[in-house]
Amino acid sequence: MEPVKMVDLNGQYNKISHEIDSAIRNVIRSSAFINGPEVKTFEKNLSAYLSAKSVIACGNGTDALQAALMAFELKPGDEVITTPFTFVSTAETIALLGLKPVLVDVDPQTFNICPDKIENAITSKTRAILPVHLYGQCCNMDKIIDLARQFKLGIIEDSAQSLGTCYTFSSGLKKMAGTIGHIGCTSFFPTKNLGCFGDGGALITNNSDLAEKIRMIVNHGMKVKYRQEIIGINSRLDSIQAAILSIKLKYLDSYNEARQKAAEFYDKAFRENPGIVIPFRHAQSSHIFHQYTIKTKNGVDRDKMKQFLASGQVPSMIYYPVPVHLQKAYRYLGYREGDFPVTEELSKSVISLPMHTELSDPQLGYVAEQVNQYTK
Repeated sequence: MEPVKMVDLNGQYNKISHEIDSAIRNVIRSSAFINGPEVKTFEKNLSAYLSAKSVIACGNGTDALQAALMAFELKPGDEVITTPFTFVSTAETIALLGLKPVLVDVDPQTFNICPDKIENAITSKTRAILPVHLYGQCCNMDKIIDLARQFKLGIIEDSAQSLGTCYTFSSGLKKMAGTIGHIGCTSFFPTKNLGCFGDGGALITNNSDLAEKIRMIVNHGMKVKYRQEIIGINSRLDSIQAAILSIKLKYLDSYNEARQKAAEFYDKAFRENPGIVIPFRHAQSSHIFHQYTIKTKNGVDRDKMKQFLASGQVPSMIYYPVPVHLQKAYRYLGYREGDFPVTEELSKSVISLPMHTELSDPQLGYVAEQVNQYTK
């Protein structure tokens, strides 16, 4: 059995290396490294995959979040509601623009922002809601959209971990993650379900006016070269990365299916284990398992479990060990320990197991055996 990896990017590459190498060579031969035709082709391909009107590629997922907030023309002091249980870029981009991150605790089952608690956080200064579709599963967007309509708020989806996830509304309507709100933001960081070989990101919208504005924002505020109409940033997806992404996009559904199959293996192995809770599946959202994240319970020490797994050559990760509101950089917001009890409990009990497209049954069996050995 090959050693278990947290992510096996090389194994994934080996299966399509001839396509990837050819795509890279074509870009090099063209020398169109910035905003080359491959970028437009990838935007068109991803737009078709998501059934979205517009996709605007950019430098990374954090830039996508910043550009989305800038497109709403928010003013310093305006408030944006988001979750404390997320990677810091979510709150970081809000703060960098002089806006105020307003945090709301998460649902104890899905780990996504709790819609029932959003309304209590809305004030006269609230301008937008920024839900994060964590680990590969959508937030409860029915309720979030209802609140946004009621209070006339924008919705920016952070779908960096959920590209390819489908959400089914209570009406039966289906939409892909990133296409539900006014603007969707995603990342193509190498370890994402759709990852490039460096940094990359994109914004998604069905609003033509927002699309035009976003294209200017990520291009120094220009629609015509050397004519700045608005203040923007410099955030571009390299042509080589776009070419790679167009190849990998063809395989995204099969990649997600491989992850779902691995998750089913884990589920079955852990179902009778009293020491852990397997990932919850929201009835209205598919789950593409960017991460397979379990939660320890009944006195199982998560950190000691991580050490035990490492001793058996099983990698694991903790997403996220310190919530946003307890980070030193965000103390100025005035939150204290105890303000978000669900988030704080999760930060002490969640652990993510190896999850990628190349996991074999023997590898999955070994990981499950090690987990069960410690926790049962």
